Amino acid sequence: MSDQSLIEKVEIAIDEIRPYLIADGGDIKVVSIDNKNIVNLELLGSCETCPMSPMTLKAGVEEAIKKQVPEIKGINAINGVIN
Repeated sequence: MSDQSLIEKVEIAIDEIRPYLIADGGDIKVVSIDNKNIVNLELLGSCETCPMSPMTLKAGVEEAIKKQVPEIKGINAINGVIN
């Protein structure tokens, strides 16, 4: 499976939850997927500074991605901290 198809699958998974992020003034962008199948995301808008971002990313975004793309092992925010 090529990286591009993995990225496309991740984008589709994110598109399902994107309206909720946008409703709160934020968004996320897929930057890359590393060789360990960790998705590197960039937090945009209010997601950058929201104190709930780590929880949203772990409980919402990571869960949605892993459900649709089981090859993905985790996520990493390149401009934020995920606990």
